Amino acid sequence: MRDVRIDRRGFLRGVGGVAAGVAVTSLTACGTGTSRSGAGGGKSSKKLVVRDSGGAYGEANKKAIYEPFTKETGIQIDVVNIQYAQMLAQIQQGRPQFEVIDDSMADFLRFQKADATEALDYDRLKNFKKAGIAKSLVTSNAVGKNYWASVMAFRTDVWGGKKPSSWADFWDTKAFPGDRALQALDADLPELEFALLADGVPMDKLYPLDVDRAFKSLSDIKGSVRKFWDTGALPGVLLGRKEVDASSVWHGRLDALIKGGSPLAYQWKGARRQSNAFGIPKGADNLDAAYKLIDFALRPEVQAQYAELYPMGPSVPAAYKKLSSATASNMSSSPEHLKTGFDLDVEWWHKHQDAVAKRWQEWTHD
Repeated sequence: MRDVRIDRRGFLRGVGGVAAGVAVTSLTACGTGTSRSGAGGGKSSKKLVVRDSGGAYGEANKKAIYEPFTKETGIQIDVVNIQYAQMLAQIQQGRPQFEVIDDSMADFLRFQKADATEALDYDRLKNFKKAGIAKSLVTSNAVGKNYWASVMAFRTDVWGGKKPSSWADFWDTKAFPGDRALQALDADLPELEFALLADGVPMDKLYPLDVDRAFKSLSDIKGSVRKFWDTGALPGVLLGRKEVDASSVWHGRLDALIKGGSPLAYQWKGARRQSNAFGIPKGADNLDAAYKLIDFALRPEVQAQYAELYPMGPSVPAAYKKLSSATASNMSSSPEHLKTGFDLDVEWWHKHQDAVAKRWQEWTHD
């Protein structure tokens, strides 16, 4: 989801070069203040530096989490927008310029294997105890913050009113003729799970992925795939121009088009969910404030406020009682959508990403 500016490509590339610049923004309850200078120790207990991915995602964090937290506690939040490689380099040098990390569960797995993050003391998170967060979002070094998903999208003005209701329908170009679009490797992890669901693999039996079967299924539809998209905006463009009738898409990317009257819709069955989480880097200053911020963000009302601002689903189920019905129905972690989708197996992809990437490159050039 590139408008969220989550570093998905980095998950495939591994640790690359370290960027030279660090973007720092200072936030208080009224959104003003002085930026943090320097790094390391000696930091005031009334200031906390958080890493997030910026953009509209970061703006939602500011309004729903950082500013209310500052108003309640007096602790000022500064923000840095840097990616995995630079974070890891700072931690390994013993000088992280941030005390809290907001990042994907995929990156937290990499941090854990690099011994770069603190083991979370869940006893210090009073709201966690009653949050009911899914076990898959609770690890030794990270606690789930919110969900996002890859789903199917389609035009509603084709096929005589028929609507595809599964990835098998997406693959069925006889019952649902027309061009398709699927995600390219440059955008995110290849959508092997969708290919397997289309081929009849039950959702609860997807992992470990049968890579050979997945590529065979992908080959069955390859001739109807007009475009393998590499940016989050492209599915909406292709669907809007009627260049394709159906596409995989990062949920949320079509919301503005749908609200504007475009004949587009999401299909949630078989949605591939991923998650963002909070964690604390090794060597972080001000652990007390870090735990306070994480605990604050796990309140149901805070989770609900974030979801009203940005289309990522709460990790705390009780937040749904505080959401408008319109917002709740458009979230990947709604009770209904949790039943019809699945969580991407981060551990499996971490082990097999290089082999799958190589296979994908060979398959796309056949």
